[in-house]
Amino acid sequence: MINTITNILKESITTKQQLLQSPDLLLIIQNCVSVITNALQAGNKVMLCGNGGSAADAQHLAAEFSGRFYKDREALPAEALHCNSSYLTAVANDYSYEVIYSRLVQGIGKPGDVLIGLSTSGNSKNIVAALSMAQQKNIHTIALTGTNGGNMQPYTNYLINVPSTNTPRIQECHITIGHIICQLVEEKYFEKTP
Repeated sequence: MINTITNILKESITTKQQLLQSPDLLLIIQNCVSVITNALQAGNKVMLCGNGGSAADAQHLAAEFSGRFYKDREALPAEALHCNSSYLTAVANDYSYEVIYSRLVQGIGKPGDVLIGLSTSGNSKNIVAALSMAQQKNIHTIALTGTNGGNMQPYTNYLINVPSTNTPRIQECHITIGHIICQLVEEKYFEKTP
């Protein structure tokens, strides 16, 4: 069992090292920080969506924006789109699970907002549909995926494709990347605020 634990930790570290050694991905993360900060400064909001563990990550990151990260500061407008269970179950039942996020983006999304979609495969149909709707509404799109970006790739302005095909390792990187983004957005947004 110790060998298994050791191997899992090594694989997690290796995946993060590959991310660290990718100047292109680091630049995309930096660009995401700027896009999100600019959107918030212009009075727009951040929306996040995912399924399963990725939904948990979306909710976690929304809380970091709207609650606090390091600074004791005002709330930033961010929302995980799966948190309204009445809406979610009604739309999944009356239409289909595939449109649960795209209908909400259609309803509450405004040009200049940011939509962050999380999917380890990059192929989740409801996330693809949400990103597609966001692009139609001139909403900035960011996708956090695994190695190839999957079907989400054509619908995203900023693709952060973690160099792995292992779901837990991808999710570990997604939350690390999310924390980096939250920290830097908080620093940039509030640097001129007393």
